[in-house]
Amino acid sequence: MADQPVKRITDIGPPHYQKFLPPSVKRNYGQWKSHEKVAPGVLVHESESGERLYTVRAGSPRLLAVQTLRAFADLADKYCGGYLRFTSRNNVEFLLEDPANIAPLKADLAQMGFPVGGTNNAISNIVHTQGWIHCHSAATDASGIVKGLMDALYERFTHEDLPAKLRVAVACCVNMCGAVHCSDIAILGIHTRPPTVKHDTLARTCELPTVIASCPTGAIRSASVEGKPSVSVVDEQCMYCGNCYTVCPSMPMNDPDHDGCSIWVGGKVSNARSAPAFSKLAIPFLANTPPRWPEVVDAVVNIVNVYAANARRHERVGEWIARIGWPRFFEVTGIPFTRHHIDDFKHAGLTYARSTHIRF
Repeated sequence: MADQPVKRITDIGPPHYQKFLPPSVKRNYGQWKSHEKVAPGVLVHESESGERLYTVRAGSPRLLAVQTLRAFADLADKYCGGYLRFTSRNNVEFLLEDPANIAPLKADLAQMGFPVGGTNNAISNIVHTQGWIHCHSAATDASGIVKGLMDALYERFTHEDLPAKLRVAVACCVNMCGAVHCSDIAILGIHTRPPTVKHDTLARTCELPTVIASCPTGAIRSASVEGKPSVSVVDEQCMYCGNCYTVCPSMPMNDPDHDGCSIWVGGKVSNARSAPAFSKLAIPFLANTPPRWPEVVDAVVNIVNVYAANARRHERVGEWIARIGWPRFFEVTGIPFTRHHIDDFKHAGLTYARSTHIRF
């Protein structure tokens, strides 16, 4: 027994990604020379060896039931050797070597209620945060807004008839777990009131120095309430970011009567034709109106339709706005210009001069 090696069990992290690559990808790794679109939601990649790999992209909600995942796995087993992948925008992609399987796979997906599309000059699936279903600091819902919006933009997903690709994002608060800062069109949940301080529980549940340090504007100050250590909030300095609630559950931000959404436009990650850009404010506030958020849906659909009718080929939303100018953007979309569009923040440094906000 003394001569036998000791077997140690250690946590070595996730398995290597190459274990899950389709055989075709392994054989041609690093040797793919081109790709083309076959149809909306269908792409083909060709390698230097001449092998072809077909991708069928279907849109799915971010939150999936176990039954749905098993159904996807069954389709992958049936048509593509068990291989599929999920994209960062919640699409599910089936990787096929036999093009004869494309049509029956699309038919099965359609029967299940999952549309195929989201490639090239179409709207891709909406990347979004957790919203009310799970997030502790959400100012709006995410899944509900995405459902209502994609129902209205369904044909923009299944048809490639936009000037360029269109990326939409939803973040349920300004911590922005979603990609709202760099999307063509973004919906951002916002609080409009300072946090409520629960003095009776704050000292027991939170570290006061951490709470004070969490505020980026210095609005939280140490205080004594009924002889107990606590904090106070200078309302004029609060920008409703919710960062304090992230570190302290005794300072809730959620306010069903005053929370809502803002809409931003013109961001992108791509550096094609123009440099990457941050999104800019278009609509300062729309109240939460669950379960379908008709005002938010109508506002986004309006922007998409005006963009589709006026932008040039290959022109992203931000590039279109840069060409026509922001005053013209507000004019053609019918969005009212308000004082909230004026950037009067004095401490932004170099970014102040780069802002596209109208300022005096």
